[in-house]
Amino acid sequence: MYVMSSETEVRVLQKLDELEQKEGELPSFVQLYRQLLRLQSDARTWFIISEPNLSQDVISDRLTQGVPLLAFEDLSLDWKQLQGLGQEIIRSVAEDSHCDLKEVETLSNILSQKAELEEVVRVWYEGASLVPIAERHDVDGELLSLVVAATIKPCLAAHSEALLPKVSQESWRRRYCPICGGRPDFAYLDKDKGARWLLCSRCDADWLFQRLECPYCGSQDQDALAYFTDDEWLYRLYICELCKRYLKAIDLRQASSEALLPLERLLSFELDIQARKDGYSPCTYEANNNERGEEGLS
Repeated sequence: MYVMSSETEVRVLQKLDELEQKEGELPSFVQLYRQLLRLQSDARTWFIISEPNLSQDVISDRLTQGVPLLAFEDLSLDWKQLQGLGQEIIRSVAEDSHCDLKEVETLSNILSQKAELEEVVRVWYEGASLVPIAERHDVDGELLSLVVAATIKPCLAAHSEALLPKVSQESWRRRYCPICGGRPDFAYLDKDKGARWLLCSRCDADWLFQRLECPYCGSQDQDALAYFTDDEWLYRLYICELCKRYLKAIDLRQASSEALLPLERLLSFELDIQARKDGYSPCTYEANNNERGEEGLS
């Protein structure tokens, strides 16, 4: 089992600094990731985050029914803290993407008002589209989603770290995260048996999953599922011909040193380029709620 702890964040930041010293200036998207991770890592040191008050009976019932442990109401959120972090996130994103000044001001205004911030966080967390809110405020929907995701990430990661040990991995095996309900955007094959584990795109929780099943549409048709590897057999690119989605993965049995999964997710960007070039799409936050409904409860 993998846990995205504050110590892991520090190691990721150290590794990025080492890469910069070794290879020179990092790509702009990597620099932005590093800046956001620094803000998020710092936030975890001063955020006041209480573990959700979930009894063992509630945890067992939700997992048995296929319901993620954290409903929006279960999140321990300090809105003033989130507002402060959100403003820092906006400034970093604006510096990197050279956003229109008016759009930056609008985003800042959204996050400075508790009611507006709570609305966008709830909509994003529950898997609905942020497009209507973005259109109402005349801002880019993807940019709004990025800011919200980056702002809420420290809270979700802390909740995930606390709750993941309470999840029975063998009994979950669903296409969405057992903690927050997010979709996977990365995977790994463990060193022991080569079992496939999915990594949540939102809270970084991991969970055990079948090798021969699409984690997005659930297809088990072997004629529709395939994967490609690099020359070292370290990375895999899983594809599904039915839903035309892809999932990146790393085979830890082939890794010569410790793999930092959030960093591997980032630095394997060439796989994203190739997959999109071939007509495959990654997961999206907005797909979370709809696809959980399609999978149904067991």
